[in-house]
Parts: sequence; structure tokens; C-alpha cells
Amino acid sequence: MGIQRMDNVAVVVEDLDGAVDFFTELGMELEGRTSIEGLFADQTLGMDGIRSEIAMMRTPDGHGRVELTTYTPRRSSCRTHGPRRPTP
Repeated sequence: MGIQRMDNVAVVVEDLDGAVDFFTELGMELEGRTSIEGLFADQTLGMDGIRSEIAMMRTPDGHGRVELTTYTPRRSSCRTHGPRRPTP
């Protein structure tokens, strides 16, 4: 028995623009694109200081979707001076 139905598949990618181009070439359509960050993203993903950019691709028949996601640290959470050292 083959697949009867597929609603949504999530794929983590390094290059979101490249992945959107790839799936567009396969005949899928970009349904929308957004990003999430802040407390909601931190709690949902279980990582502090994360930013998620998401592109939702739709199959031509409109029944299936591929969710492309990339994760990066938020700019405000990046450390520029190395790791913190404990104070004595």
C-alpha cells in the first residue's frame, strides 16, 4: 500500500533561498514566508536566542506542503567577546 495522504513535511535547510528555488523547480509554489524569534521561539524549540525563518511550499494540487526551515542565532543574543567567565 502506498502513501494515502501527506499534509506537511518539515525540512531543516542551511540555505533557505536555495531550497525554495529547488522546490520551485520541482513544480511547488511558495505559499508564504515568515520568521519567528523571541520567547515563543525559544520555548517552542527549546533553545535560547534562536531565530527561525520558514518558507511554506505547496504542491500543485494544493493538498501537500513542505515546510522549509533554517535556524540562526538572534543578533542580540550573539556574544562578541567570547564566553563568559565566572566571577570569583
